[in-house]
Amino acid sequence: MSGPSSTEKLAYWRGAPILPAMNSLGLNSAPEDTRVVVAMSGGVDSSVTAALLKDQGYDVVGITLQLYDHGVAVQKKGACCAGQDIHDARRVAEAIGIPHYVLDYESRFQDSVMEEFADSYLRGETPVPCVRCNQTVKFRDLLETAQDLGAEALATGHYLRRDEVDGQARLYRGQNAVKDQSYFLFATTQEQADYLRFPLGGLTKDETRALADKYNLAVAAKPESQDICFVPNGNYASVIERMRPGAGVAGDIVDMDGTVLGRHTGIINYTIGQRRGLGVATGSPLYVVRIDPDQNRVIVGPVEALLVSKITLRELNWIGDQPLGEEGVPVTVKVRSTQEPVAATLYGTADGWAEVELNEAEQGVSPGQACVIYDEDRLLGGGWIVGTEAPVKLSSKVRASA
Repeated sequence: MSGPSSTEKLAYWRGAPILPAMNSLGLNSAPEDTRVVVAMSGGVDSSVTAALLKDQGYDVVGITLQLYDHGVAVQKKGACCAGQDIHDARRVAEAIGIPHYVLDYESRFQDSVMEEFADSYLRGETPVPCVRCNQTVKFRDLLETAQDLGAEALATGHYLRRDEVDGQARLYRGQNAVKDQSYFLFATTQEQADYLRFPLGGLTKDETRALADKYNLAVAAKPESQDICFVPNGNYASVIERMRPGAGVAGDIVDMDGTVLGRHTGIINYTIGQRRGLGVATGSPLYVVRIDPDQNRVIVGPVEALLVSKITLRELNWIGDQPLGEEGVPVTVKVRSTQEPVAATLYGTADGWAEVELNEAEQGVSPGQACVIYDEDRLLGGGWIVGTEAPVKLSSKVRASA
């Protein structure tokens, strides 16, 4: 390492302490003295993250997680954390000259993500397994592994921005709204945020691919990975049937007064807001407005019945500055990954439950999905939707049977 600079010498002569300069990751050490573990999925984003940090002189270690049986998934284009992707990650690591390890996390992924995915559908919910994967396998188990390896940070290829205020990390939506992944990272705790780094947060996908070309990465033109990586051909119902035999039990489709309109093929095949494939005709469009797993019923109604004004959350993760309580905090929220945040008021409790009151009613809010909370671009956390309240009450027959 080189000696102190003239500025550092001058500070020393004046009696000021010599402090090491912050590196590009905000750590007080030279890049070559800073070990960073990069979670490498085999895709272009994580590959560029590893190459970029290596180019900046960091001591980079790549880790790829084998999350599920890649014997089937290897035939599925766009899957992540399976056979072909492990091979791609290994090739990138060799090309840029970093050590690379593959860790078998199949049992952890099965227990923490896939089992919950199946059970959530049986509860009449629409789960978001990518959030669970980030929350458990990646940002809990892999983070601990990175710390065991002596790394000062775990870097990923997510499109999320990070800075620090008074020594604590703050997270922000990705610079490019199209690629922003903050919705899927709402469960990141403050302790995890302090350790994590997101080098691509200020880039667009085109800029990332340009860097992949610059570093001559073999995955530069690789297509995007799909959201539910362990579901072959997008047929999630078949996965649930395999994990929970008999899950696709037929039942009644009823209107909001409880009148039977037809039969469904299993509640696992339906989601809130669904219009197509219902197999019932009443002369006006009908949508799935509620799923009743106890009665094995799918409840349908007009589009206005999808409106929701209040949302109940569990497992609230809050990384905002002010405490939550009965007074309520003005925020914006996303109840779907593809929407822009909308105005709301958040009421929180100490046991991880919260209520969200929307300024304007939203359509198609489904239990099992995430409600992610923001202050402008800043990510404040979020929780899992377990209940909703409509601005107009549902039919008394439907309420009574719930």
